[in-house]
Order: sequence, then C-alpha cells, then structure tokens
Amino acid sequence: DWIRDAACRGRDDLDFFPGPSETRKQRDVIKVCNGCPVRAECLAYALRHGISHGIWGGLSERGRRALRRSRHRPVEIRRPTVW
Repeated sequence: DWIRDAACRGRDDLDFFPGPSETRKQRDVIKVCNGCPVRAECLAYALRHGISHGIWGGLSERGRRALRRSRHRPVEIRRPTVW
C-alpha cells in the first residue's frame, strides 16, 4: 500500500487542503510532495478517483484540472511548411 510510504504520513491532513489565499502553505506542502517516493501513485489515485480538493501528488486542484484537460486534448498533426 503506497500510503504507508508517503512523505506526508503523520503530518496534519489540513496542511494539504490550504485555502485559496494560502499560497505559501501550498508551496510548502508541494515541497513535501516533491521529495515523496510515492508521488506518482498519490497523483494517480487522485486522478482515478476524481478528487477535486487538496494537494495530491504535488498538484493542486488547478494543476490536476490542467493535467486532465491536456490528456483529453486531441493531438494536432501539422504538415511541414513547403517553401
């Protein structure tokens, strides 16, 4: 179970749910995530379960929304310009 190896284990859960004006707190929490050995698993869990609040896998709600949008965007193939 990936949760037992998480760098955030034992920290206050509320730290990972900062308010919109708590940008410093958000940056501090993301630093914890950046050094976490199970960061990818945490992010995958949040994406798979549609978790929309808090910081998971080093991404805020906004970051996860952007990631979801980029994954659903069709790939555009451009033809080379001929001179």
